[in-house]
Amino acid sequence: MRQAIHRMKYQHDVGLGETLARPLTSLLRKLDWEFDTVLPVPLGVARRRERGYNQAALLARPIALELGVSYLPRALNRVKETRSQVGLNLSQRRENVKDAFRAQSGKVAGKGILVIDDVTTSGSTLEACAAALSSAGAGRVYGLTLARADHRVGVSEYNI
Repeated sequence: MRQAIHRMKYQHDVGLGETLARPLTSLLRKLDWEFDTVLPVPLGVARRRERGYNQAALLARPIALELGVSYLPRALNRVKETRSQVGLNLSQRRENVKDAFRAQSGKVAGKGILVIDDVTTSGSTLEACAAALSSAGAGRVYGLTLARADHRVGVSEYNI
């Protein structure tokens, strides 16, 4: 899993997004989550320009298509450039992403939202996204990631 995520994220293997989204779609079919819109965790302008794409979007779009729900990649925006979370402790991670996101209430108000990211360590990014979506009037907010980085053994070890 670690190698696949790194290939998708850092080696421009964008074709892996659809393949890696399949187990998430399978899981979502089994869960009793009520959502009608899927959003990726947005990248900052600099990181998007550097990478050329958003790896979370490579997962989120096929999920929305397969489940037949709306895909609104621009309903949640990163309004503050943040540094990489790698190497930060929990309080530093929370501070790093505090107020980093803003949602468009006209697109999310009253909706059930599923936020997709590739990897989570502390949950701080998803929490900040959920706070922005809730402030914009989202009805329900769920977060799902492909893998969890085990911070006890190092951020390069992923569990699914």
